[in-house]
Amino acid sequence: MTTTTDRAVGQPIERLEGQDKVRGTARYAAEYPVGDELAYAWVAQSTVARGTLTGVTVDPLVEADDVIAVLWHGNAPRLSEADDPELAVFQSDEIRYRGQALALVVARTLEAARRAAGLLVVEIDEEPHDCVLRTDHPDLYTPDKVNPAFPSETASGDVDAAFESSPTTIDVTYRTPALHNNPMEPHATTALWDGDDLVLYDSNQHPPGIAAAVGTVFDLPPERVHVITEHVGGGFGSKGSARPNAVLAAMAARVTGRPVRLALPRQALFSMVGHRTPTIQRVRLAASSDGRLTAIDHEAVEHSSRLFEFAEQTVVATRHMYAAPNRRTGHRLVRLDMPTPRWMRAPGEAPGMVALECAMDELAVALRLDPIELRVRNEPSVEPESGVPFSSRHYVECLRRGAERFGWADRDPRPRQRREGDWWIGTGVAGATYPTMAQPSTARARRLSSGDYEVSIAATDLGTGARTILTQIAADALGVPLSQVRVRIGDSTLPKASVAGGSSGSASWGWAVTGACQALRSGDPSSDEAVFDSTELVQQQEKDGKHAFGAHFAEVRVDAVTGEVRVSRLFGMYAAGRILNPRTARSQFLGGMIMGMGMALHEESVLDPAMGVWVNHDLAEYHIPSHADIESIEAEWLDEQDDQINPMGSKGVGEIGIVGSPAAILNAIWHATGVRVRDLPARLDKILPHL
Repeated sequence: MTTTTDRAVGQPIERLEGQDKVRGTARYAAEYPVGDELAYAWVAQSTVARGTLTGVTVDPLVEADDVIAVLWHGNAPRLSEADDPELAVFQSDEIRYRGQALALVVARTLEAARRAAGLLVVEIDEEPHDCVLRTDHPDLYTPDKVNPAFPSETASGDVDAAFESSPTTIDVTYRTPALHNNPMEPHATTALWDGDDLVLYDSNQHPPGIAAAVGTVFDLPPERVHVITEHVGGGFGSKGSARPNAVLAAMAARVTGRPVRLALPRQALFSMVGHRTPTIQRVRLAASSDGRLTAIDHEAVEHSSRLFEFAEQTVVATRHMYAAPNRRTGHRLVRLDMPTPRWMRAPGEAPGMVALECAMDELAVALRLDPIELRVRNEPSVEPESGVPFSSRHYVECLRRGAERFGWADRDPRPRQRREGDWWIGTGVAGATYPTMAQPSTARARRLSSGDYEVSIAATDLGTGARTILTQIAADALGVPLSQVRVRIGDSTLPKASVAGGSSGSASWGWAVTGACQALRSGDPSSDEAVFDSTELVQQQEKDGKHAFGAHFAEVRVDAVTGEVRVSRLFGMYAAGRILNPRTARSQFLGGMIMGMGMALHEESVLDPAMGVWVNHDLAEYHIPSHADIESIEAEWLDEQDDQINPMGSKGVGEIGIVGSPAAILNAIWHATGVRVRDLPARLDKILPHL
């Protein structure tokens, strides 16, 4: 038995699958051996943003021996209706966005499938399209709710009167571009039919969810769809739900009678699997002369597709951050001839906090008040809109301790005061928050004849270290060393787990694993198995008032000659509950911060409105931070105890790192140069003319 001094949780255990990944023995969706009859598929995508598909013809020069089948809406099997219209592949002649799957070539080799797809003659009646997001669009409307189920609008007090009477006000508009997830492993599926049962080796974040969604379109109950997701090469949210690749591979396997493998090329990831919506955000802040907020008004305009409404919760974080008696938040949406936006790391919070935290910096300048002090003066004692007490909130402590650690005290608040050679140097700060969530899950614990234990749950490790963390949780709950526990995940036939998303994985699955292991340990000694379903306990939990918080600090230098921006230092201080594994947690914090740096300085999906296409649809032209961009980046955390959230006392760490870090960098750019960039990313052409 373990003792309190050698508990596994809280230890920096290395990833249990790390050596397999380094050696190349860890299998991903497109790497499973499924026999010599394996066929390969390639998608032919629409070259127009809107229209009608009237015909698909195979080029007569294509070798007939190589091509097994060509599927399109004229010959594809009929599917049952799904909740997500994008899974209804080849069921209609309508084209709703450029890049939509129009046909699928199945061939004996990958090269033959790709060549034949490129030679297809696709006949389209093109129609006029509209793909530009703007605030004066005639079709703007207010959605009923925003992701996942928040009210689209909230209001209290008299915002307009507060603005008229307050001595200091800020009225600014910030724009964030569309962004694309771009995991290293593309969306891929290897599909085969075992009689009337379907087997999918699929790269995703939710095996049970994919089994249910794909089963629906093929009229199969979830238990007859076996989804295997042992390892995932990243997702950032884009693999949280079933994507067309899974349905296409399954359809092709059924038609051909062979196993079929479909791995989307990089370019297809810019159209078929979702993206972060662009936003246009207006933030108005009013304050008294002592820096107390009297009103907050935050509205976001964003887009969705004509196929499916996805309304990102861009301004929801504003509802939790600062106290103000008069408040208004809202979302406006327009349906365009574009792919459907989906989840991307910290959906809503990441772009929404850019606008809010930069506006707070602008207010601090107008008040001649230190930006940290402004935030401290507006710290709420309870949830600002619901009045629910926080389970724990150490935001001010993150600001104070982070400032001390970063060296904030000697900062001259005036911009453009520090220069070394050609470099202007400045510092900035921004707050961070992310909701603490848990979702119902079920786990099973078994005592093996060897004396070891097997713990099973249909969770997914998409690179976060979930497999390792669950093993640590199970070992402590069973009271045995780590070496005696084997955790099985990544399989839809295991006890049902929630999605690996919303920074809720460890909290949700760990709750179920803890329950199953404790039940086995304290139950009937003659029983070798225990199952625990957390649904009832999770549903009883008060949802409001539970968040992780943090503070980001950035130092940048800006070249006075070229306008080039370099981030010299990036530091995050977090209050994220109990840290289950310092090694994997630090990796998640730093990864989010680096992604935030990319959001501030590099990432931008560039739209050609005439064609309705993202023109930089590969990693050569879609810029992300490289190793050379990262100079000094550090993350630390408070020893926060919160027994109201889950049995482990943990809060999610996967997304809070990206929330607020872009704003800290933008605020530092202003401090260095006096240039306020309100249209991301902060490219040199937006800075240089003002230097």
